[in-house]
Amino acid sequence: SIEDATVFLRTNVLGTQALLEAARDGWGAGAAERGCRFHHVSTDEVYGSLDPGVAAFTEASPYAPSSPYAASKAAADHLARAFGRTYGLPYTISNCSNNYGPYQFPEKLLPLCVLNILEGRPLPIYGDGLQIRDWLHVADHCRAIDLILQASPAGETWNVGGAAQEPNIAVVGAMCDVLDEAFAAQPQLKKRFARSPAAQGGSARTLITHVRDRPGHDRRYAVDARKIRERLGFVASMSLPAGLRQTVHWYLEHESWWRAVVSGEYREWYARQYEP
Repeated sequence: SIEDATVFLRTNVLGTQALLEAARDGWGAGAAERGCRFHHVSTDEVYGSLDPGVAAFTEASPYAPSSPYAASKAAADHLARAFGRTYGLPYTISNCSNNYGPYQFPEKLLPLCVLNILEGRPLPIYGDGLQIRDWLHVADHCRAIDLILQASPAGETWNVGGAAQEPNIAVVGAMCDVLDEAFAAQPQLKKRFARSPAAQGGSARTLITHVRDRPGHDRRYAVDARKIRERLGFVASMSLPAGLRQTVHWYLEHESWWRAVVSGEYREWYARQYEP
C-alpha cells in the first residue's frame, strides 16, 4: 500500500461494500433468524503502533491506522458495523495478529526469507529489525474463525492473537536456524538448492541484510485476546518454534507451488521493493 494505495482501497473498501451488499440483497429479511452470518476478517494494524511495555490492544481500543493498507481495513471494519446497524445485517469481525504458515504468498516476511535462503539471496530486514509482532499460525487463525462463526452472537468483535510476541529479526534468525538444521539432516537438499549458504558450508544467517525502513512502519503490534479465550475458549495451540519448523518444511516439500508463484509479476514486485 506504500507504493500504491489504490488497489487496497478498491479491494478492502469497495470490495467489502460489494460483499456486504450482496449478502444483504441475497439474504433479505430475517437473515439473523435463519442463521446467516457475515464474518469480516480484519487485522490488528487498525489499532496502530504500540510502544514497548504498553498494554496490548483490546477490542475497545480506538482505531489509529498508520498505513493506507491499515486505513483501508479500518474502513472495511466500520462498513461491516454500519451495515449491521443500518440494515440489521448479522455480522462479526475478527482482528488478527501476524499470520504465517503454508501457502503464504512470498511477499510476506517469512516465506520471502525461506525462498531467499534457498536461492542464496539476501534476507531484507527493514531498519533495525526490532519491530515486534504477535505471530499466529494460520491453522490457529482458521480455528478461531470457526469458533466465532459457531458460537459468537452477531455484532461482536474479537481479537485473535498467537501469544507469541517476537521481533522480526529474532523470528528470521530462528527460521535461518531451522533451515540450517534441515540441510544438515537431509543432505539431498544441498543438491536441490545449491546456491543456499548451507550447501556451501555456511549459515543462512549470513544472508541477513538490513535495508532502509519503510515509511510509517509501526514499531509494535499486540492484541489482548482474553475475550475470545474466556468467552469462546480459544487458545492458540501452535507454538512459534513448532510453527516455524512446520512452515519451513512445508515450503521445502512444495517447491513446485512456490516456483510457479515467484515467476512473472512477483519478480517485478521484488525488484521494486528491495533492489537498487
